Amino acid sequence: MTAAERLINYLHAGPKTAVAVHDPSNMFYLTEGYTGEGLVYISEASRVIITDFRYTEQAERQAPGFRVEMTETGRNHNRVLSELVKAEEITELRVETNWLSVDAFEDLRAAVGEEISFVPLKGAPQKLREIKTPAEIVAIRKACDITSEAFNAILPKIRPGMTEKELQIELDFTMLRLGADEFAFDTIIASGENGSLCHAIPGSRTLKNGDMITMDFGAKVGGYCSDMTRTVALGKPSDEMRTVYETVLRAQSMCEDALMAGKTGEELDKLARDYIDARGYAGRFGHGLGHSVGIDIHEEPRLSQRCKDVLQAGVVITVEPGIYLPGVGGVRIENTCLVKENGCVPLTTADKQLIIL
Repeated sequence: MTAAERLINYLHAGPKTAVAVHDPSNMFYLTEGYTGEGLVYISEASRVIITDFRYTEQAERQAPGFRVEMTETGRNHNRVLSELVKAEEITELRVETNWLSVDAFEDLRAAVGEEISFVPLKGAPQKLREIKTPAEIVAIRKACDITSEAFNAILPKIRPGMTEKELQIELDFTMLRLGADEFAFDTIIASGENGSLCHAIPGSRTLKNGDMITMDFGAKVGGYCSDMTRTVALGKPSDEMRTVYETVLRAQSMCEDALMAGKTGEELDKLARDYIDARGYAGRFGHGLGHSVGIDIHEEPRLSQRCKDVLQAGVVITVEPGIYLPGVGGVRIENTCLVKENGCVPLTTADKQLIIL
């Protein structure tokens, strides 16, 4: 069954209902530089990609089950959509109101006509992407292999005096050299006191003996992401930071061992949070335990205090507890894992034990 057919079935759409997906990556991944300037229209009668000259040939190659309509001066995406809706006598149009700005939605409504009923999709395309297919898992596993191999390759290059930015460049280049198509997100390098910044931006700070260095990075292969974090010590760490590391490692391993279909994101997050709090670090683990990974680096469901979703086999999700001490440093350890019926398979294979360089 195609993505379009799954979406129609999921919505139980009738003959007078159509779907307009304003972010085509929610339906499928168009590689070779596709940046999302387009619209996917789906009805019982039609499967259409609306895009401009830059992407029409690419869309025809990579989405053979769809007709491609090219925009041009005086005939933008909304105009083409209006033509399709009128030709098929559509009365209800389901749209990504969570993706559109207010101005974009008003433009759409003006072009199509207010006599059409507009119904929010409420994340339906993303919902269909939660459980990964075998082919998607292969791509994510390959991306995870690249990050694990890149981590092992970068360790001998870490030395006192190099800057966080220099380490980021080395790590990014290594991922590309090992076969990454691109990066899943901007690489995070946080050393010393910067380790308390969950999403630190690599800068000019030089690495020093005694530093804990957190590296959070991901590769993209065939449009699918990986996500991995490791924290290493450059020289002998302080007793305090060694205790922090052991606490995070234990929390991460406990949650990974507990991860399986049937659990909720809320209960897994609580397992890590309760353990970290009991060890004397209450309030120093301020983000969720994890998030799903796929075409986007952050997908649903999540492992968090607010997520009551029941995990299903086939979900790919991160497990990434951390402890952050302002002015001192921090530790985060993260694996990307495949949820199974009776457990999980860590797709990230790099060593989690404390590495002292």
